[in-house]
Amino acid sequence: MVNSPELRAEGLPANRRAVVFDFDGTLFDSLPLVLRALKHALAPYVDEPPTMAIFARLGGPPASFMPQLVGHPRQVPAALRRLDAYHREHSHLLRPFDGARGMLEVLHARGVPLAIWTGRDRESADWLLHENRLADLFNVVVCGDDLPTHKPDPQGLREILTRLGVAPAEALFIGDADVDVLAGHACSVSTVLIRQAREVPPEVRAKAWREVVSPAESYELALAWAEDAEPKRQL
Repeated sequence: MVNSPELRAEGLPANRRAVVFDFDGTLFDSLPLVLRALKHALAPYVDEPPTMAIFARLGGPPASFMPQLVGHPRQVPAALRRLDAYHREHSHLLRPFDGARGMLEVLHARGVPLAIWTGRDRESADWLLHENRLADLFNVVVCGDDLPTHKPDPQGLREILTRLGVAPAEALFIGDADVDVLAGHACSVSTVLIRQAREVPPEVRAKAWREVVSPAESYELALAWAEDAEPKRQL
């Protein structure tokens, strides 16, 4: 279930900009492990392992995108079991990116509403946030199994804005995948794309408010954007 609606505007300062974050590849340095887990899950069924470019175009929890990766629908349940087993065995290795905690703590101390919108399942997202003592910094967390839709459908982002009580123009969304940019644009929310070293399709780049190479650069943008009272983007 999505975080309690009582959080909508309780205790949140008026006229403050909100920042929404993707999880994997944005706050947590988890994509190398996620890709290794996918390769392990698909090894018996496909010849070509998934690449970062392919993964960046996928949205939602594994059950929603696995059918696109395996050769036959009958193979999906076994691939999902292999993925889950690998991920559980190695999830203790996942940690926030350098600078993520400090940035979140600064924004939280300033009273800026913070949220997460992720395709990761609720159980693992909550576990990782609590394990790394980050859970109390977020007002709302929407996970891949909370809603029937997934990125790039903007429903999850609209849900977050409603619960925070902010308009699209008052929010910034930061993610590392094409589906993040497409979803943010569809919701009229300024979106920062962390592209790392991969090539991004021109039609996606055109819809991003800013494009950065690393998560650290996006954290600097979030801090600057949250304290700037003037609109910085027209969609």
